[in-house]
Amino acid sequence: MSARWEHFAHGADIGVRGIGSTEAEAFEQAALAMTAVIIEPAAVAVRESRKVECAAPDHELLLVEWLNALIYLMSVERMLFSRFAVEHLERSRLQGEAAGEKLDPARHHAVVEVKGATYTMLSVRQQGGLWVAQTVVDV
Repeated sequence: MSARWEHFAHGADIGVRGIGSTEAEAFEQAALAMTAVIIEPAAVAVRESRKVECAAPDHELLLVEWLNALIYLMSVERMLFSRFAVEHLERSRLQGEAAGEKLDPARHHAVVEVKGATYTMLSVRQQGGLWVAQTVVDV
């Protein structure tokens, strides 16, 4: 299976990297890596979903917009997400969906709060036949 996520070290913050056979899959995996900074994704049930749409002049900035849109939804709606689907990724637009559940402090023990995705080490590229989407998130 080529789709996966990973973290990488970066000073006081945390790098998130999504890897997939398509650019959309790499974006989905980057979102999952960001979730794993906050909480073990397996601890978040899929009960509801939210549509996410964003735009940016290029795909690197679109990755930041995607992750920040998810952070906004987590904060405003007090939700955690564990499944992501990028349904449309073309030119300067992304349409997707995040699925998860409302935060339940009795069950969800968040490790840290992600404040935002940054431009630090931002990259969306093909490497060795796979897509890699990465950035650093501010915690």
